[in-house]
Amino acid sequence: MRNISFNIFVFFSIILFCSLGTWQVYRLQWKLDLISEINYGLNSEPVFYSNSNLVNYQKVKFNGIFDFEKQIYLYSLNSKGTPGFDIITPLKINSNEILLVNRGWINKDLKGNKNINNIKSKSFEGIVKKITKPNLFKPENDIKNNIWYSLKLEDLESFTGYKLNNFVLFLQNSQSSLIKNKIVSPDLPNNHLKYAITWYSVALSILLYFLYFRKRQ
Repeated sequence: MRNISFNIFVFFSIILFCSLGTWQVYRLQWKLDLISEINYGLNSEPVFYSNSNLVNYQKVKFNGIFDFEKQIYLYSLNSKGTPGFDIITPLKINSNEILLVNRGWINKDLKGNKNINNIKSKSFEGIVKKITKPNLFKPENDIKNNIWYSLKLEDLESFTGYKLNNFVLFLQNSQSSLIKNKIVSPDLPNNHLKYAITWYSVALSILLYFLYFRKRQ
């Protein structure tokens, strides 16, 4: 009975680690497709924004007027790990459509500072990025104090009162020395192949030890 239980445990472990390895292979392919999509978009020529041909990571040009009264502050770390906020501002374009624009990152002490809203231009260039679902570990948005941890459409529409699409435009032409533009880059962490090899190696090691153990018996 003990041997049967041990055999079941071994085969269950092998199946488990092989499954983890296979999942990492799928994740690897997903990451490679994403990097390719980002590269394609960043190397494209800017086109004038149109709701009918929204493509993830497409460069776009657009004209409009910002609504600073409905501006939100999305908690974010800069490249050095300093806490601050991404400024997400609704913008009304000529078709009366409302776009969400990520204007860049600011230090925490600049939250609510009117100087970050000194924008004279009405013509902008940005990169379209689809809003993705937040992970389970993100805190709930503190809408009352205008501190956000994720972009949930239902929260955004409730706060702004606007009907919005599922995209954010990352502003590329700098409008203020107080704001650091968010860089959209294809240089994403990609360790899935290493993880896949690790899980498959663990499964193989368990199998070899099991066969060796059986032979000794």
